[in-house]
Amino acid sequence: MALDTAKKAQIVAKFARKSGDTGSSEVQIALLSTRIAELTEHLKVNKKDFSSRLGLLKLVGRRKRLLKYLKATKYETYTKLIAELGLRDK
Repeated sequence: MALDTAKKAQIVAKFARKSGDTGSSEVQIALLSTRIAELTEHLKVNKKDFSSRLGLLKLVGRRKRLLKYLKATKYETYTKLIAELGLRDK
């Protein structure tokens, strides 16, 4: 369930701090959120795909840790990012 390169490049360009930035927390969280959304749609159709479900839970945990780090270090960026991605109602 990997992202195609065009979609990945588009997400990186939107959330990157500077050109060529692929490792910042914002980019990683955005990429994980996209993968989580795609896996969620896959699991709605394939209810018995337990290995993908486990992978989804791992991705959610990784995104949660990155969001916790971003909230502790750069709160303004955190609030802006969750608003753009539509992760929480706050």
